[in-house]
Amino acid sequence: MPNNNIDPRMTETNTPEDAQKPEQKRRSAFARFFSRDKAQEDQPAAAPVSVEEGLDKSRNSLMGKIGNVFKGSFDITDELFDDLEEVLITSDIGVEASLELVERLRLRVQSEKIQDAAGVVAGLKAEIRTMLEPAQQPWDVLHQRPYVMLMVGVNGVGKTTTTAKIAKQFRDQGKTVMLAAADTFRAAAVEQLQEWGRRMDIPVIAQSHGADAAAVAHDALNSAIVKGSQVLIIDTAGRLHTQSDLMEQLQKINRVLGNLDPSMPHEVMQILDAGTGQNALSQLEHFQKAVGVTSICLTKLDGSAKGGLAISLTQKHKLPIRYIGVGEGYMDLKPFNAEDFADALIPDLDQTKSQPDPVN
Repeated sequence: MPNNNIDPRMTETNTPEDAQKPEQKRRSAFARFFSRDKAQEDQPAAAPVSVEEGLDKSRNSLMGKIGNVFKGSFDITDELFDDLEEVLITSDIGVEASLELVERLRLRVQSEKIQDAAGVVAGLKAEIRTMLEPAQQPWDVLHQRPYVMLMVGVNGVGKTTTTAKIAKQFRDQGKTVMLAAADTFRAAAVEQLQEWGRRMDIPVIAQSHGADAAAVAHDALNSAIVKGSQVLIIDTAGRLHTQSDLMEQLQKINRVLGNLDPSMPHEVMQILDAGTGQNALSQLEHFQKAVGVTSICLTKLDGSAKGGLAISLTQKHKLPIRYIGVGEGYMDLKPFNAEDFADALIPDLDQTKSQPDPVN
């Protein structure tokens, strides 16, 4: 029977510093992640964080800047659109995406003969939603069995924890899941994933620290096939694009999987930390070139005011954003929805009274 006693407060920890922690500290960390003593059981579980709550910092920052543009009397002129363009660029939407967004807004304002601030802001939200729609794509994880996912990303983005969260969500949907601990580079990474697998009643295929990551992936795939698992998720070592040996290791994993079945991996998901802002675009470009990234998971949106990053990522790469992380709990990893994201980022003006510098 599955073990349902899982601490919903899984936190995103996948940093290089973890490799330096002594055994006692690692055990202490696991105790915090998974401990369910009597006192904790008597406490109500924390409610999942909503997308609106997770984007609170981004929304407050963006609406505060927009409010400054519309302070006092104004005319809808080229200068107004220039000011809005500057606001968007400084909100981590990026230069190219901001230029496109403002041009879309300008055409909408002209065609709909919009005259007031409320109409301009509503138009901006509608155009953001339209620009985000390519990131909301259908996802059939059962079109192959096993459906093989390769999780990639730099150090510190929450990759291993996100892998565990996704695995638990699949399991809760009734899918049979297997994990592969192919992060053999970072000390304690294998142990970390094994502990999560034990607590979630999900099998983890692993070898010792320093083992060949491609061999781990190979063994895991064979095991998933034999056991009839529906989903295999392979966690890999965090790496920078400058670490050529580790990037080559990723490519080797791809080749090994492809030799067993040319369609594998079916999904190469890159975990991106929203707090890195526009640097995430550069990370994605390097990993896409190396291993053919096919989707994105954008984590830690609640920890920064850089929610606009989702717009620039979509505008430039048109990749599906499978999940967004808006909190620490496993239920705070949400499937991406373009309309919900746009609504949370740009509320209607009658909902902005609590925002700093509200639009007049």
